[in-house]
Amino acid sequence: MDVSSPGARALRERLGSSLFTRVAGPSGARTRARIHDTPGPRWFGPERPVRVVHGDASMFIGGLRALLLQSLHPLAMAAVAAHSGYRGDPWGRLQRTSTFLATTTYGTAWDAQRAVDRVRSVHQGVRGTTAAGEPYHAADPHLLAWVHVAEVDSFLYAHQLYGLRPLDADGCDAYVADMARVATALGVSDPPRTRAELDERLRAYRPELRATPEAREAAHYILLHPPLPWIARPPYAVLAANAVSTLPPWAREPLRLPYLPGLERTCVRFTGHALTRTIRWAMAPPPRTADPA
Repeated sequence: MDVSSPGARALRERLGSSLFTRVAGPSGARTRARIHDTPGPRWFGPERPVRVVHGDASMFIGGLRALLLQSLHPLAMAAVAAHSGYRGDPWGRLQRTSTFLATTTYGTAWDAQRAVDRVRSVHQGVRGTTAAGEPYHAADPHLLAWVHVAEVDSFLYAHQLYGLRPLDADGCDAYVADMARVATALGVSDPPRTRAELDERLRAYRPELRATPEAREAAHYILLHPPLPWIARPPYAVLAANAVSTLPPWAREPLRLPYLPGLERTCVRFTGHALTRTIRWAMAPPPRTADPA
């Protein structure tokens, strides 16, 4: 199909609108305009790597990977299972998460701080006890740090594989440093600021990780039974397969996820690149001027 033809443009608009509404919600267009067009200083300038990573279609794969990886901490998974509503309102949770990421990445410093303050307020009320009798509190800096490093590792890993503009070594360190600013605002103590520190922090958490029944149930739900119309299930299956393929074996085994390295390096990786290119084409934002000062 000629991508410049009226039919291709109409298809692009329909597909892009559908995807954007799923991710950002029915008021997403207004929220995007407010985030990008409100004048004022930003936490991150236009040249920062965090904008490159978070603005790419690879985030669809990175986001799924992050959810699977985060579920391996029993305290984090208990908090999600008891308080997040990921089954009752999965799209609402996704939309709130995407809005938070967009606001802290692209919004004014004032809006970014307000978004952080709202999340910290919610975290204060998320506490309880796991089935094994372990207490958890979402505002615990150690637990916050696990959620943070799992997200940063997943977003960056997916970007380096599927992103339009993979970062060089300095860019990877700069992305981790950018995300450390958000983590500190959220209450994480001494977050990693380089790729090497991120890898070291992930290794340090491994003795705490295990797959609880809740984690396996969440993985099964996320990967096999997403709340999607049937027409959207095949492309989602491609996203899910690529998210699983990027997990290390030590994360897959406890979740009982398959490990097929030969197939993953060929067929799965090929379909992931094809789908992220399609998403990137469909969701290309309208041209914008430079951020207001």
